[in-house]
Amino acid sequence: MRSWKFRIYPTKEQEKELQHYLYECKNLWNFLLENTKKHYEETGRFPTRRQLYALTKKKTKLFSQVSQNVADKLVKSLKGMFATKKKGGEVGFPRFKSIERTKSFTYPQFGFRLNGQLSLSKIGEIQIRKHREVKGKIKTLTIKRTRSGKWFAIFTSESEMVPKHNNGPKVGLDLGIEHFVHVSDDFVVENPRHLKKAENKLKQAQRLFSGKKKGSKNRKKAKLRVARAYEKVVNNRKDFLHKTSRKLVNSYSSIAMEDLNIKGLRRGFLAKQVLDCSWVEFTGMLHYKAEEAGSEVVLVDPAHTSQECSNCGAIRKKTLAERRHRCPCGADMHRDLNAAKNILKKATGGRREARSFRPETPVESGPLPERVRSADESGNSTCEGRNPAF
Repeated sequence: MRSWKFRIYPTKEQEKELQHYLYECKNLWNFLLENTKKHYEETGRFPTRRQLYALTKKKTKLFSQVSQNVADKLVKSLKGMFATKKKGGEVGFPRFKSIERTKSFTYPQFGFRLNGQLSLSKIGEIQIRKHREVKGKIKTLTIKRTRSGKWFAIFTSESEMVPKHNNGPKVGLDLGIEHFVHVSDDFVVENPRHLKKAENKLKQAQRLFSGKKKGSKNRKKAKLRVARAYEKVVNNRKDFLHKTSRKLVNSYSSIAMEDLNIKGLRRGFLAKQVLDCSWVEFTGMLHYKAEEAGSEVVLVDPAHTSQECSNCGAIRKKTLAERRHRCPCGADMHRDLNAAKNILKKATGGRREARSFRPETPVESGPLPERVRSADESGNSTCEGRNPAF
């Protein structure tokens, strides 16, 4: 499964119609959520998907596939809430939405056609910038509006993957803040620090926004300026992550990484820097691109990777301020290089592993692909799962 994102340029009339679709989707979501709560209070059970589908016919005049998808999203949200609570996590009940929180609507099967232009049911043909060909059979279409006012069409396609053979070496990666990536062969990717570089412009835009009168046109313009400033940071970061992940999976046949607790790290004093690095998004990109490039990704237990000597195995505790690893055995290197070498050893030396990377959606029945693996306690590589399309 792959996703393809293209910029679309609706006319003013078409944009009004698209905005109306978002508004109707918002109203439908709130209507279904309200009825879901009432149904639970009366019966002690949540309504079924079929019951929600019946409600969508009474409430809206949206294209049937779009309205049913709103019901599907509510069902998925409820199931996700129960699954998270079952694991002991903290999660709230689905909330009512405002138009600001409604950013997209989806055609799950029908109602659209892509030729020279994008044709949408009840809306018409919209100009689209199709900068590359979509590979495979198109399954779904999502129309999305960003906070900066841009419109995008996101297609999901299904195609058979042609297996590739990668002759590159096996390496370990250490993700960090001083260096974004330090590879066990001493290749280093510097941290671009996108947020820090844009902080002055962001502060200026937010300061101008906060000084405008609420409800005024100038405040709307200032809000749009803030959205565009943040969008530029996000686009720069994604461009960097895509290029870096692609270079790594093409260069190496096996990539070992730490199975980091990102939720815990983003609550610490380095939370801002950790979130700016986007390690979760980067890890996801590595996983799904590794399948295409004939590579594999192994997740290892992060315990003691920075404290242990990669040369002799002795444990030597260090503070975060200590950036060099020095050991009585003679080892002297950057602490991130030492950690990367330990990560590679854990992936190939039979040490205990943490949980493997698993997809959020179930994989179809049949043998799992041999691209994303995790080492078991004996050191043998065991296939654990496949990452969904991003």
